[in-house]
Formats: sequence, structure tokens, C-alpha cells
Amino acid sequence: MEPEVLVAGECIVDFVPDRPGPLADVERFERRAGGAPANVAVRLADLGATPYLWTRLSTDPFGDALARTLSGRGLSDRFVVRDPDAKTALAFVADDGDADSTFTFYRDGTADTRLQPGTVPDAVLSALAWVVVGGVPLSTEPSRTALVDLLRRASERGCTTVFDPNARPELWSGGFAEAVETALPLVDVLKATPADLAAAGIEGSSEELLERTLAMGPHTVLLTLGADGAVAQAGPGAPWGPARTDHDGFAVDAVDATGAGDAFLAGAVWALSDGKALEAALGVASAVAAAATTAEGAMDADINRERVREIRASAE
Repeated sequence: MEPEVLVAGECIVDFVPDRPGPLADVERFERRAGGAPANVAVRLADLGATPYLWTRLSTDPFGDALARTLSGRGLSDRFVVRDPDAKTALAFVADDGDADSTFTFYRDGTADTRLQPGTVPDAVLSALAWVVVGGVPLSTEPSRTALVDLLRRASERGCTTVFDPNARPELWSGGFAEAVETALPLVDVLKATPADLAAAGIEGSSEELLERTLAMGPHTVLLTLGADGAVAQAGPGAPWGPARTDHDGFAVDAVDATGAGDAFLAGAVWALSDGKALEAALGVASAVAAAATTAEGAMDADINRERVREIRASAE
């Protein structure tokens, strides 16, 4: 069966330290596959909703390792483009000891910055139900043009379009707010954090953030709040109906928060595409995010439908 979801954006290498603390004090790292859209795609596959992933990988050894990882997680290589003229982007992860992570990127002219418009044909978009786009490629050309073009064509063909701004200020020399303002009118579902929105000049309480972003184009906004859980609001145009809901999250033994937001987004897309109401979808997404924090690395925690059911049942 052909996928109903396409995820688009970067797949890069994360170097995870062997202990918490500043990067300047770390001597050993372990290589892991990463990149928010790749994390979303892998988690959708883990949940039994394997998507297409449109990304661009170098033909260097790191790119080969990433390609093997994606294939090993069940993802098709149909839209995994190999680039012999660019290197793989690298991100060094700093762990503050409380399962929170920060990133230092090496990403000048790397393969993920060179996505080309038109790579995903209109005929494929017409057969899809969902298109999910990450915000990091919007920081560079030609990837920015390629992803805005994808969102526009997907929207025209009736896909439910999803956007995660994923603000990384160190990757932007300016223009993040403009990029978000360009994307939002093409987006049906926005998943963001308050920090993402603040970087785009959108500030306020959770309720104010929901109202302001809904007015900018999306019919549904999912706002993740870290340890405080998540809130969501859908307007009259949402297929699942207008609603306002929140979730406190689930208590687990967290080890590493890297990729938790991406797992949340995968859980939300899976639940909403399966016809669940917004309240139930927020609970599913929160359970998937909680599961993702129980092992080091963005893709390494064991996540499947049964694990999600267990986490949700534990709170009842």
C-alpha cells in the first residue's frame, strides 16, 4: 500500500555526548541519526503509518550511514535524493543533565540545504492525504523555495499540510519571522513551542499564542510546553471539528529529550489521520513523546502502538 503521508526536510547526524555537561568538557560522542523531519518519519513508521520521506543525503560515509538507518527503519528511498557534491550536516548535542538538549550545528552548504523544487511530482501529492514539513530547511536556499513550493502544491491538491517551525536561531542570520509568515497561510496544522513562536515575533500566554497563530492561517494549532504538557485548539475549519483541549503529559523515567517534540508530532499526525478527536490525539501525541525520552538519541527509544497504549493506561 502506498503511503498517505509525506514528510519533508533534513536528515542529519547527531553526535550525542557520553555524559552531561558543556560541549567543551565532553571528550567522547556517539553518532546517531537525527534531523526533525527524519525523526517524525521514523516514528510514524514505528506506529505503523510508514510515510514517504523527502530528504537529501550526501554520498559521503555519514550519508551512507543515514541511508542505511532510514532503510532499516522501513522507509522508502523513493524521495531520498543522494548528493555527491555536498557533505552531511552535523549537530553536536549538549545535555544539561535534566534530559534537555541544545545543539551546535555544522551545516554550511550541506546536502540538506540543497533540496530542489519539484522533486515530489504533483501526481504523488494528489494521492497523498498529509504533508509534513520541518522549518530548518527554510533557513537556506534552494531548500526554502523547495519547501514553500511543496506546501503550496500540496495545499492546492487537498493535502492536510503540517508545519513545525523548529526554530534554531544559530542557523538563521535573519528572516525567520518572514519565513514563518510565508509558510503559515499554506498550513492546516501548526505544531510549535512558545520559543519557536517567540523567535518569529509571536509572544503571549498559551491562549494568546493559540489565537494569534490560528488567525495566521492554520485551522489547528498544537502547542507543546515541555514538562507542562501541551495545549491545542482547532477552529471551525478543522475536519475534527472546533475544540480547545490540553494535556499534562505522562510521567516516565526520562533520559534524553532529543526528538521528543518530533515524536509528539508523529503521534498527533497518526492519531488525527486515524480519525481521532483533537482531545484524544493530544493524549496519543503526549504518550509517544513521553516514550521517546526513555532512551538516548532521537530515534532509539522503543515506540510502538502497544507501548503508547501502556503509557496512556498507566495514567488512568
